[in-house]
Amino acid sequence: MHEHDDEDEAFAEATLLEAIENQLAAGEPAAVQATLNKLTLVGYPRDEALRLIALVLAHEIDAMLREDRPFDLAGYERLLRALPELPGEET
Repeated sequence: MHEHDDEDEAFAEATLLEAIENQLAAGEPAAVQATLNKLTLVGYPRDEALRLIALVLAHEIDAMLREDRPFDLAGYERLLRALPELPGEET
């Protein structure tokens, strides 16, 4: 059972990373590219920056499902601008 959870987690991470790469390729939302640029500029390796962005996307998807609402683009962009601070880590 635990191995299955690891596979699910790896699949979810790969799917989120693919979604981020698709957003980058499409240039929409522009905040994704701007966030990637900012994070790499301050020293994050590209793969780590993409993982941080993917965590924000996962947070928004989770909120959509929990609250039964559409994707909040403005909220997603706000959370991206807050990186490297992750949602829920506000000080």
